[in-house]
Amino acid sequence: MVLKSLGITCNFEVLSELCCTNSIWTVDLAYLLLRFPVSFSFFTVTVGANPNYSGETFYKDQLPNDLGRVDMLFQKAREAGININCSSISGEEISVLILSGKYIAIALVDQYKLSQSWPENFSVPSLFASNSGYTGHYVVICGYDTDADEFEIRDPASSRKHERVSSKCLEEARKCFGTDEDLLLISLEKSEKQNNPSVLLHPDVNIHL
Repeated sequence: MVLKSLGITCNFEVLSELCCTNSIWTVDLAYLLLRFPVSFSFFTVTVGANPNYSGETFYKDQLPNDLGRVDMLFQKAREAGININCSSISGEEISVLILSGKYIAIALVDQYKLSQSWPENFSVPSLFASNSGYTGHYVVICGYDTDADEFEIRDPASSRKHERVSSKCLEEARKCFGTDEDLLLISLEKSEKQNNPSVLLHPDVNIHL
């Protein structure tokens, strides 16, 4: 979705091969974006894989195998050219960036919590409907309605082309246990370089693009 927004053509099969794993973490997506002329910044409150997630059904099967691999990717990230901000980014800050028309974002969310905002007559995929525990899922944040205080998202699990979610619901889904509040902030301007000057958004947050 993000690459299409930037006018970059690449089919899903190729992207799957480039990822080299079926257990996708946000850092995997960051390394994937490095292969294309995309400027982005990676926000997370946890550097590396969090072993405390081992009790979560969603993580327990893959986490033992992923710990070393994910930690190594984080260790090599800066050298590779990935700007990691070990901090949280608020919904208000995201809305300001989205409204500027210069950015979109990939957010890790709890699919079950996000689905609570869907209409009662909307069909929830069985994978999520049968599980009220944490279910990791990625959505693209691409718009914001100030009057309704709602974000427009693109959700690969939804059959609807346009999806809206309240700011409150998105924050709950984005900041719950299991997500590390992971977010990839992506510039809509294609770039050959990753280390552009930082954009000061908040006294405690520097966004490097």
